[in-house]
Amino acid sequence: MKKEVLAMILAGGKGSRLGKLTQNIAKPAVPFGGRYRIIDFTLSNCINSNISNVGVVTQYEPLVLNSHLGNGDSWGLDGINSDLTVLQPFSANDGSKWFEGTAHAIFQNMDYIDRMDPEYVLILSGDHIYTMDYEKMLEEHKEKKASLTVSVIEVPMDEASRFGIMNTDKNNRVIEFEEKPENPKNNLASMGIYIFNWAYLREFMLTTHQKDGEMLDFGKHVIPSYINSGERVYAYRFAGYWKDVGTVESLWQANMEFIDPENELNIRDRNWRITTRHRVSPPQFLTETAQVDESLVSSGCYVSGNVNHSIISTDAQIREGAQVTDSVIMSGARVGKNAIVYRAIIGENAVVGDNAVVEGKEEVAVVGNSEVIGVCNDED
Repeated sequence: MKKEVLAMILAGGKGSRLGKLTQNIAKPAVPFGGRYRIIDFTLSNCINSNISNVGVVTQYEPLVLNSHLGNGDSWGLDGINSDLTVLQPFSANDGSKWFEGTAHAIFQNMDYIDRMDPEYVLILSGDHIYTMDYEKMLEEHKEKKASLTVSVIEVPMDEASRFGIMNTDKNNRVIEFEEKPENPKNNLASMGIYIFNWAYLREFMLTTHQKDGEMLDFGKHVIPSYINSGERVYAYRFAGYWKDVGTVESLWQANMEFIDPENELNIRDRNWRITTRHRVSPPQFLTETAQVDESLVSSGCYVSGNVNHSIISTDAQIREGAQVTDSVIMSGARVGKNAIVYRAIIGENAVVGDNAVVEGKEEVAVVGNSEVIGVCNDED
């Protein structure tokens, strides 16, 4: 049956700027907010936007990500008319199908898209924190009879050079695209969210691939080529919360903002739930010596130390006398007795031993997944 929209989530990036946190895990699978993984926000946006067919393109260290995705049941993507398909590189008669860029990843999975037979393809990144109704973007795409619609957001002018910038006319038609310009002409940054008319994109990619095989990336190659050839390319202006958590600093900052109950993401909105694969854990336990202020403490946690303005993720432990401030303690991590953790991210199953100090100053401190700092004598 022909689908109106197929979402393709690009989740194969290494996320090298996250350092230790992505040494053995894909960036979209990095934990966030105490109980989620980054890709949960994009997947939940799909469900909340009534998009029920999703392909997830993976490549770098996919084990944890694949386990988290499963068959899509956590997001209701396992029904008769819905599905989640994990798409990984593979070997074929004409060679290996490794993905060399965002557009190349879509080109390599053309057979899957053809099987779904969509009218529109929604291209998404799996490594951003935001809530967005894709249906509204699709409505505007149709109204403008666009060939391509790119979602954009205003960023501070002094940060615009870090993004792909769309220069538009008064009707939001894109007349020029600049990838990370040294001197940007405006502050409309691409969010890496695109709606293409599939029939035209398919033909375009086949033709250009046969010609020179250089259409590897949407930002660097496909969008400029669309604009230069006169295709109807429009910008869709988004005004809500959106965070590119591509660096340790931005990931930490987004987590700190997440603590605020008035955060613009509004995860308590019953009409826009953020869903995840739940880890089965007992209720949290706070001892008589625990002191917790302005913090999120997930299920399965044991806290007998002091926690201030921090996120304590599922099954983490904060032992007596420990001081945790402005920090993210990821799932299964343990902070020993009298340890100090300040302005830091402690990776999954990491250990900060008794009396150890992990302190971020100008830069956020990071302890990698399963890394051990010092010695923890309490084996409870």
